[in-house]
Formats: sequence, structure tokens, C-alpha cells
Amino acid sequence: MKKRQTNRLSIEKIRGRGPKEIFGENAQIHDKSVNSFSKVVFETLKKDFPNLEFRFRDSIEKKEINEKLNSVDSRLGVTIFVEKASIKPDGGIIEVKDKDDKWRIVLVCEAKHQGKDIENISKGILVGKNNNQELMVAGYAIERSHKNINEIRNIMIDEKHFPYILFLQGSNFLTETMTVTKPDGTEVILKHNVGSLNRIDRLTSANYSLPINQNSCENIFITIDGKSVMLQAVSIYTKPTEWTIEEMLPIMMDISKTSLKIIGVIEQEDNRTKSRK
Repeated sequence: MKKRQTNRLSIEKIRGRGPKEIFGENAQIHDKSVNSFSKVVFETLKKDFPNLEFRFRDSIEKKEINEKLNSVDSRLGVTIFVEKASIKPDGGIIEVKDKDDKWRIVLVCEAKHQGKDIENISKGILVGKNNNQELMVAGYAIERSHKNINEIRNIMIDEKHFPYILFLQGSNFLTETMTVTKPDGTEVILKHNVGSLNRIDRLTSANYSLPINQNSCENIFITIDGKSVMLQAVSIYTKPTEWTIEEMLPIMMDISKTSLKIIGVIEQEDNRTKSRK
């Protein structure tokens, strides 16, 4: 079954040009951009908070994640087959040293570009097996995001914040219907609520169907049968066109500062301060 799914994904990418961005040049540029932007955030944090010590890592080994799980509960973190296995989020991992000299995660970013319908239609490019379609059926590559999300959840199992940002870009992540004009002046409507085009619902499972485009860094506590349960949610931000550094940096800094406040290395703003902003 797994092999058939892999083959189908590969065939769809090759046939339609459209899903080529899953592994193609656009996706690589997008991924590299968020890594560069994360390093800008890293340098900005060091400058804004000179009394704090920060570090930047490109990856985290599975062994370290398991050690953290096992330190919380001896039943956890006991299975690993590939000793050198690791995760490597697109934007790396920014950490701060807390008051007890322990490294704590401040920011983790991923960027995914899927769906070139807007670009293709505006350029008059037809897609599909016979190059006769205006729209390409959405791919499945975005589901690969869940692995890194779950592993960061594992290593942050005892934290009260979850600073994971997922930046989505492309026609597969529309939150409202939009119209795209072809070179000949005719218009094509891209509907945000059509399953063959939109893949965003596959990602809301990572954040309990919370609203899109909001800071969800602070964990949510709910009560079930009298017991408190902690939920760690991804902060998902999406737009149909390319993200710019001017748009991404304020979001990344906002999540980072939320982390620092919850960790307790900078002061929390009171409600009056927040209301004035």
C-alpha cells in the first residue's frame, strides 16, 4: 500500500508540472528562505536580549528526543532502530538557556509550497497528463510535515508552550475563493472549499482545528473526566502567494517572544499593556 502511494505521488508530480513544486525549485527556495529568516530572528533575539544566551541548531537527533521522553516517563522513548536518525526542520531550531542553565526551544519553523495553479493560470500554462487542464489535483506531500511536528512535540512533552510555525504557500492552501485572470483576459475561479484543490484541512489536524493565521504558541489546557490534559498546537499561517521577509519576520518574532515569556526569561506583559497595543 505504501509503495503504491509513493508511486502515485511521483507519477502525479511528473505528469502535471504543477506538483513539481513539492520537490522543485520553488519549494527549495521557499525552504531556504525560512532558514535564512530564522537566522535573522536568531541574530535579532541576541541583539534585543543581550543578557540571554541563544543557540541555533539545524537538526535534532532522534536519540536526544527519546532521552527526553524517557526522562519524563520510563515507558517512553525506548524504541529506536536507526541510531543516527534525526529531524531537520526547514527553519532550524532556536533555543535559549533558561535560569537553570537548561536549553529550551524558542522557535521552530517549516515552510511548505504546494499548488502552482495561480502562477500557471496567470501565465496561460495548461497542466495534466495531456496538458489540457487549468487546475491540477492537489498532491499529498504536505502530510510529511506531521513527522517533524510530532517529534518536536515529543521533545517538548513537558513544556507549556509549542513554538512551531508552519508557513503555507500556494493554491492548495486557500482560505477564501479567489479569481485568477488568464493572459487572454478570461477568468478562472479557484474555490477554497473544494477537496480536489485544498489540502489545508489535512493540516488542521495538527492544531485541533484552531483558527488559521494566529499565534497558538501557548499550550491549551482542557479538562476531561476531572483530569487536566495539555494540548500543543501548531501556529499555521497561510497565503496563496509568496511570503515575504516583511510578513514572516514579525510572526516569527511574536512566537519567539511568547516562548521567552512562558519560559520565564523575560517579563510577561500585563493586560493593560496588551490592550494599549
